[in-house]
Amino acid sequence: MGVAIRRAVDGDRDLVVRVLDEAFVADPVSCWVFPGERQRRERHSGLMGVFTDATLAEGFVDLAEDGSAVALWMDVPAEPEDEGEEDVPAQVRAAVDPENVRVEQIARWTSQAHPTGRAHAYLWMIGVTPGRQGQGLGTELMAPVLERCDREGLPAYLEASNRRSRELYERLGFVFTGTAIDLPGGPSMWPMWREPQSG
Repeated sequence: MGVAIRRAVDGDRDLVVRVLDEAFVADPVSCWVFPGERQRRERHSGLMGVFTDATLAEGFVDLAEDGSAVALWMDVPAEPEDEGEEDVPAQVRAAVDPENVRVEQIARWTSQAHPTGRAHAYLWMIGVTPGRQGQGLGTELMAPVLERCDREGLPAYLEASNRRSRELYERLGFVFTGTAIDLPGGPSMWPMWREPQSG
């Protein structure tokens, strides 16, 4: 396919949020977090904005130049920094949808499932606009970082939010860790780990 990929800058923030909003607004996990359609339309992009801002500040975003796909990555050290008194899940809830406990719950559960003890690349989110899904853009967007992981002997980690994405990640060498995040009355998420590949 040969899609052109570049590193996003602060000026790309609104584009990144729009792509994530379009890509995930109908995702099973997003539908669980924001069960009402009106609530989801009003609040979902705000959550994608929080994720984008955090990644632009502390990680990096790879962007398809045609604006069709984005990938949010964080390099996680072996021993994450102590955040002290900060309660990040509660802060996210307060910023996005203060009355919605599910915003805070999912942040806590994904944080608890996140492996520690080994440095790794964390694919926080990858989104492809609906009209371009199924065309291999996600694979192309991930390739440069996974190639770096293989070169540097660095594992990678993510949480798959639906079966289709889980199958894609399995093809790229990710393996389910064995403990799903089962959202009460909703879908499951699958934490997945990828050891660096050789050859």
